[in-house]
Amino acid sequence: MNPREQFEEECRRNVEGLGRDTDLQALSRVWVREIAPHKYAYNFRWLGRPIIQFPQDMMAMQELIWQVQPDLIIETGIAHGGSLIFSASMLELVAACGGPADARVLGIDIDIRAHNREAIEAHPMARRIDMIQGSSIAPEVIEQVRAAARGRDRVLVCLDSNHTRDHVLAELRAYAPLVTVGSYCVVFDTLLEDMPEAMFTDRPWGPGNGPKTAVRAYLAEAPGFEVDRAIEHKLLITVAPEGYLRRVA
Repeated sequence: MNPREQFEEECRRNVEGLGRDTDLQALSRVWVREIAPHKYAYNFRWLGRPIIQFPQDMMAMQELIWQVQPDLIIETGIAHGGSLIFSASMLELVAACGGPADARVLGIDIDIRAHNREAIEAHPMARRIDMIQGSSIAPEVIEQVRAAARGRDRVLVCLDSNHTRDHVLAELRAYAPLVTVGSYCVVFDTLLEDMPEAMFTDRPWGPGNGPKTAVRAYLAEAPGFEVDRAIEHKLLITVAPEGYLRRVA
């Protein structure tokens, strides 16, 4: 075993140890619960745009984008556009290192607010970004996305819009089949299942009606995907426990 292989093996054992440490896993969930009232995820920017994600998950996404080398990233939910800018900038870096030169990001949102669209379109990374306004589960929108995915070699999908079980399940059924083998469908905010129900009095989603319940339902009908537990074990702090879905067949 050469030094690089030794290091990789050490990291693998580290992550396995984190996964077995149930006290640490529980402590991480407590930490996530306690920072939620402070809207922790709202307070970060990527290249100037609010990203509304945990930094830990963005590190994981960077690793996945480098690993997969996608030529298309599909994202549901745009908000301020930080995630689109992040994905586009990662594709720019991958292209500079010999990856797909024409890789693009496609964002879908039911309401792309004018000030957000203007800021996204004015950003230097806009040259890799396309946007569709409409419900991500509307048939005409799904067909536009499928058309954009035709002919692409490696497709990665991120779901982060309406968080109700039925909506996320419909998104999974529409977009997960576009994911290429070896790539990922990442379902954000599955952690809602592990948070107190009192947190969601002003939202239609919550424990029992959220992304994690949708993921479990979809996996029961889509054996081509599996949960990559190593990612959440490595991160400890993540909005997507059980949400990193790797296509294996």
